[in-house]
Amino acid sequence: MMKALTAFVAVTVLTQATPAGASVGFETASAPVPGDKPLAVTIWYPAAAPERPTPLGLYTQSVATGAPVVGHGHPLIVISHGTGGSNADHYDTARALAAAGFIVAAPTHTGDTVGDRSRSLRITERPAQLSRVIDYMTHDWRGRDAVDAGKVGAFGFSSGGFTVLGAIGGEPDMALAVRHCAEHPHFFDCALQRQFGAASQTSNPTPPAPVEHDPRIKAAVAAAPALGFTFAPGGLAKVTVPVQLWRAEWDTVLPQPYYAQVVHDLLPKAEYHVVPAADHFDFMAPCSAALAKAVPMICADNIDRAAFHKTFNAAVVRFFEKTLR
Repeated sequence: MMKALTAFVAVTVLTQATPAGASVGFETASAPVPGDKPLAVTIWYPAAAPERPTPLGLYTQSVATGAPVVGHGHPLIVISHGTGGSNADHYDTARALAAAGFIVAAPTHTGDTVGDRSRSLRITERPAQLSRVIDYMTHDWRGRDAVDAGKVGAFGFSSGGFTVLGAIGGEPDMALAVRHCAEHPHFFDCALQRQFGAASQTSNPTPPAPVEHDPRIKAAVAAAPALGFTFAPGGLAKVTVPVQLWRAEWDTVLPQPYYAQVVHDLLPKAEYHVVPAADHFDFMAPCSAALAKAVPMICADNIDRAAFHKTFNAAVVRFFEKTLR
């Protein structure tokens, strides 16, 4: 399998074009949400200032913090992390996009982060949060004049993959989760339901929020999307934008054929990648020593994650170059 991965990398790796002297700028911001807490947003963008090693969660990234945004007409990519995740989970993909001339904004989803799981089951609220970030980046962010509001893409992993599929027109049937968990009680999403469901139950439980669609999103990447089965049989019929779909061959968190495979069956024209020997968390940034020590489960790789991410990030950049430029 390692030989297969090596071949996969060799065949598909792309050279990422970066203008001479270009660097990646970085900052954090707060996007207002009417009637709710503001969203913490992490932003990467094209810059021309020296980069320095900068902590981000349990990682260290090379960025030019607070540097001016250079250029104009940059497409915007919003990133949605997985359940219980953080703004650092896909920092390397964000840097690759920013180095290629995109502006990238990653919200930390309220109530579904590593430090706050109070809304982990309210997944249908997440697409609306992406829309609030797009509002902020195109109307209120200090660099808004550098954003091309007509060229917006979305990237999501796991629950974030579900999020972007909803944002581009997907209509999930959340009632299907009851049958799914009756048949597969030991699956990760069903364990999550048991872990956080009891605390959220009341005599009059709140129904799932309607999924908010955002026609400003013109292309989407979904890596190992969660709850793919909730879109069957016709929940993705309204999706018309280009989609790049990724699946880990040996995904032990969201196993075949209930998640990414369902999405592929419903979107047969999507650009589809199956990563040999990979597991679920291989779509997250290569682990730092600190992360491997803190959460070893996320870092137990069957593949060379750093080598894979050279391919993965280049393919994501290529897809958005093709669909948004």
